[in-house]
Amino acid sequence: MAVLPFDLHRQLETMGPALDQAVLEVLHSGQYIGGKVVGQFEDAFAQSVGTAYAVSCNSGTDALILALRALDVGSGDEVITTAFSFFATAEAVSAVGARPVFVDVDPCSYLLDLDQVEAAIGPRTRALLPVHLFGRPLNMERCMALAHRHGLKVVEDCAQAAGSHWASRPVGTWGDVGCFSFFPTKNLGAAGDGGCITTNDPQLARQMRELAVHGMAERYVHNALGYNSRLDALQAAVLLVKLPHLPSLINARQQHAEAYGQALAHISGLVLPRQGVAGHSWNQFVVRIPGVGPRVRNQVRDALQQQGINTIIYYPIPIHLQQAYGSLGYGIGSLPVTERLADEVLSLPMFPELTVDQREHVVDGLRLALMGTGQPHHPGSAP
Repeated sequence: MAVLPFDLHRQLETMGPALDQAVLEVLHSGQYIGGKVVGQFEDAFAQSVGTAYAVSCNSGTDALILALRALDVGSGDEVITTAFSFFATAEAVSAVGARPVFVDVDPCSYLLDLDQVEAAIGPRTRALLPVHLFGRPLNMERCMALAHRHGLKVVEDCAQAAGSHWASRPVGTWGDVGCFSFFPTKNLGAAGDGGCITTNDPQLARQMRELAVHGMAERYVHNALGYNSRLDALQAAVLLVKLPHLPSLINARQQHAEAYGQALAHISGLVLPRQGVAGHSWNQFVVRIPGVGPRVRNQVRDALQQQGINTIIYYPIPIHLQQAYGSLGYGIGSLPVTERLADEVLSLPMFPELTVDQREHVVDGLRLALMGTGQPHHPGSAP
């Protein structure tokens, strides 16, 4: 039995006719850039998140860039963030001329260690950029209290966390802005790239909307140097069809995560993600396979591949050790928890339409793969 990390074809079984109709309506309308359907999606997404405004754009990366630009973060500024994330988190900071300052993550949650964040704040710190990684929400009450004490802006990276909540409040509503990605494998996925920014600040919303269209306040009137970063009407139509299904899709992910946790709890050689975290949307189910370096983890991944079980490593090289950031001076050992996670993490197949048979095949395959490593590990779970 083959099991993919995610299977986008399955959604077509339930949403296919509605998606076909929505896409054809846009094609026949002849309005492919902007227009009614984009506005409808922005209104619907803002309502679903619980903010006054949602500004669509062409990717989660651009969402971060537009947000930082609108907050006037730029040359000479520093933004504190995590190196255990997709590269775009830091890349957006650099793209606006600021400097990313990396701090280590909590070994249990894989999210920013807020104690270390406070210690890293300096005279040039302008903003915090927390990441709700794998769909798990950061403690935003603590994060916002810290930001307010030091007069900092907060940009939430919600790329993997559409539909996640902290303290019953959606991510993307806590900070000055929330930045979402609609890459096809996300909780809410388009049929290509797409992104959105949420805020309750009308001035920020106006600025981000202008920046997304070449800094244009009105036709051929440009107030700033901006970008060509518009969400296509076709993508907006796809997202409008999928958005009402988001709660049920996340519920399915949560059920899979609970089942994985129960089935894997007594398998030697694993450290499981913590269960029972309220508001976790489980964009990924990431286990740790401890060892000295990545050798054991890679052996397990290869053994699973031989059984038709496809897994992904998020992320094998942390951002601070990427060649592109060599000039910042972070060396091996500078972020020990992040570096250990990069050697140990493995993302198991996780998508709403995963079947019980597929999930059981993953569990059985993982047990066999771990037995084959011969490593004297003990089962565990992040506290």
